[in-house]
Amino acid sequence: MPFYHSLGIVPEKRHIVSRQPNGKLYQEELVGTQGFAGLSSLVYHLHPPTCVRQKGAPYSVQPEIAIDNGLNAMSFMGADVAPEKDYLKSRKTLLVNAAMHIGLAAPQESTDYFYKNADADEMLFVHKGSGRLDTMYGSLTFKYGDYIVIPRGTVYQITFDTPDNKLLYIESFDPIFTPRRYRNDFGQLLEHSPFCERDIKRPENLQTIDAEGEFAIYIKKKGHIFPYEYLYHPFDVAGWDGYHYPYTFSIFNFEPITGRIHMPPPVHQTFESRNFVVCSFVPRLYDYHPLAVPAPYHHSNIDSDEILYYVDGDFMSRNNIKAGQLTLHPGGIPHGPHPGAIERSIGAKETKELAVMIDPFQPMMITKEAMKIDVPDYYKSWLTA
Repeated sequence: MPFYHSLGIVPEKRHIVSRQPNGKLYQEELVGTQGFAGLSSLVYHLHPPTCVRQKGAPYSVQPEIAIDNGLNAMSFMGADVAPEKDYLKSRKTLLVNAAMHIGLAAPQESTDYFYKNADADEMLFVHKGSGRLDTMYGSLTFKYGDYIVIPRGTVYQITFDTPDNKLLYIESFDPIFTPRRYRNDFGQLLEHSPFCERDIKRPENLQTIDAEGEFAIYIKKKGHIFPYEYLYHPFDVAGWDGYHYPYTFSIFNFEPITGRIHMPPPVHQTFESRNFVVCSFVPRLYDYHPLAVPAPYHHSNIDSDEILYYVDGDFMSRNNIKAGQLTLHPGGIPHGPHPGAIERSIGAKETKELAVMIDPFQPMMITKEAMKIDVPDYYKSWLTA
């Protein structure tokens, strides 16, 4: 959950007369979600943010469903997602339900247009590459291991340092927060939280761009892209303050919680939304009871699917898993370590694994894009030889 932040010129009070050096009024815009009751920021534009020059014909980017009702453990070779030059075209949605979409992208070029997701908060996990995210709130640099949280309605451009990039992304139709149990009544992260406010990187280097022209903004709404062209540059912001803004958090700043015996997955939780949680598995010391079994016990995920994205290292509970691979363990059937993993873990002192886990509370549907990189018969991988 973001905390209060301010950049640039902000009047002493909200909604009062505030003039630019040329005598014109600053144009206020309240930006937020959940009506007027959720997190918001008050933004001060040089020009009205409403001046549309023209708009083009919308086109569908709705994922095509291949399996809408399945109960198979599945795996997908994420490294096989083909790179594409364009950022939006590179995004391949693999798993969907009514609350969220999950996908992978391998964009090769930076955007010369602007993009706004009007439906969903976006979370981008940077598996490969680095660059800069520019918004009207300022800029954020990102690199390998960063989560980038972009609230819905944020207009952004993304600049990559090289053409070799790999992103895991989540589109959430509800806001994304830090776990509630790690925050006090005032939103401050508590002492037992596995990260703190110092780890959350906020926008900086606010650039106020006063320009008139033809500015293309691609807006996503209800599975369609609506091409808009605005008269004024969307980053014409002289100042802003509030709680609604993009931020980054590095998975390498997650401090793992360990114990004498195996700790359950919630200790790895990093983010939450109303219909899913995100956990970070990071290098850590193993359990230190003399008879501890570090590998996770078999468990029946009845209430949620489990999706794991393998980033790096040797994931101790799985056999023959590669970086960039995803696994889907559906709610309704038990799953657990692969054959041999439990014995291998006994006596081990630490793990070097790095992975992102997503637990949706509603069953996921499988898209046609996902089936292109499906690992056949993954569900049989627990059979012993």
